[in-house]
Amino acid sequence: MKNPDIIQLMKEKAEAVQAIVSHIKAIEDAFRYTVGITKEQGGRTVAATGLESNAQKRLKKECESAGLKLLEPPLRTYANEIHTALTPVDCGIAETGTLVLNSTSEDVRIATTLAETHIAILPVSKIKPDTAALENDLNAVLKTDAASYTSFITGASRTADIERVLAIGVHGPQELHILILEENKA
Repeated sequence: MKNPDIIQLMKEKAEAVQAIVSHIKAIEDAFRYTVGITKEQGGRTVAATGLESNAQKRLKKECESAGLKLLEPPLRTYANEIHTALTPVDCGIAETGTLVLNSTSEDVRIATTLAETHIAILPVSKIKPDTAALENDLNAVLKTDAASYTSFITGASRTADIERVLAIGVHGPQELHILILEENKA
């Protein structure tokens, strides 16, 4: 499958499960998007995990200039305060619109399950056509001696087991935004 076809399939499948998909050209676009969504929704806090320290510093400045608080790890102390979570993801599965995220860190699990809105950064190069394409990556994780936790996220949290009425955000974020990062081909 050609790259534009995989990107389009990822977008279509993710949107089919009510994820909001946008394209960005740089990590700074993700910061502006995150601040904008948080402000639009009336939130006051952002939790970001998995960013390099320079990126974390740039996000903190972006948040501060918008009057938002970037929550610093450990996030356990902020469990009831997280409005928006921003995380890079390890890969995406185009055939289902699913995100795969190493969630071994407690901070990642807290951010991605307790936030009202989860914004995920997915580089184009990390979009796989299907689950079979993840076999080597998952086998490598399983062969390590360390404990690990991998999340497969498809759309916002939802359940219909409460009186058979669909409820959004019961077991996690009410909204999932996927930012597909177009990488430079230089």
